[in-house]
Amino acid sequence: MITAITETPFAVLTLIAAPAVFTNASSVLTLGTGNRLARVVDRTRVIAREMEANPAAAESAHLWVRHLDRLERRGALLLRAMRSFYAAIGAFAAASLVALLGASLAASNYHLPLQAVAWLSFFAGAVGFVGLVVGCVVLVSETRLALQSMTEEAQLAKSRSH
Repeated sequence: MITAITETPFAVLTLIAAPAVFTNASSVLTLGTGNRLARVVDRTRVIAREMEANPAAAESAHLWVRHLDRLERRGALLLRAMRSFYAAIGAFAAASLVALLGASLAASNYHLPLQAVAWLSFFAGAVGFVGLVVGCVVLVSETRLALQSMTEEAQLAKSRSH
């Protein structure tokens, strides 16, 4: 493996580019998750104001309370997803840095146990990958909660229109 790194620049490029691509994916997901969290905060404020201004019928009041509970759970899930994505960004950045360090040391006369550096880079990349996957799974759970709320609101609106 060490000879492949020193013989071709494409091996070094791959070691650096792969974590960079995952870092970008994690960053985009973090941005989207932040936007989703902002929407949850906005929706919570709107429902709280609506409940305060219009003490509604029992059916509507129960619906809004369920929505607020769901919004709290969604906010917690989104925060967990953001933590996972931020951890992934840090881990992928570390993997890129360690891979770059290992590649530069392999090309020099410095005799460092390159296998240890390779394992460290792999470990950092694996931690990042797990963070990325966990964050995505959490976002799916949050999306299910959002869909439940939307379905309940749509059913209430339909029942009122008849």
